[in-house]
Amino acid sequence: MRDNVKGGALTEVTFYILLALYTPKHGYAVMQFIEEKTGGRLSLGAGTLYGALNSLQDKGWIASCGDGAGRKKEYLITAQGKEIAQKEIIRLKELLRVASGIVGGTA
Repeated sequence: MRDNVKGGALTEVTFYILLALYTPKHGYAVMQFIEEKTGGRLSLGAGTLYGALNSLQDKGWIASCGDGAGRKKEYLITAQGKEIAQKEIIRLKELLRVASGIVGGTA
């Protein structure tokens, strides 16, 4: 994953995963969320998704949750992950503001 923590720029996939996990979800539900929210523009394979989930767990941005009794492992965004997502929202708003000021439109 090419997320730039210092500059705040996240990959689109990482950003959508973090957004998906504001409520607990298992991997397949995360894939469905991303596909639905992007109108099918982004569709993740299982290998890509689970690689990303492992990476985000290693960074401390998400954590597995639940008692483990269920068959499917669920994940939830952490406080650190929420902070990262909020910084990305601020970065995207600034990007939109600058672009709108140049090409016109409202920010």
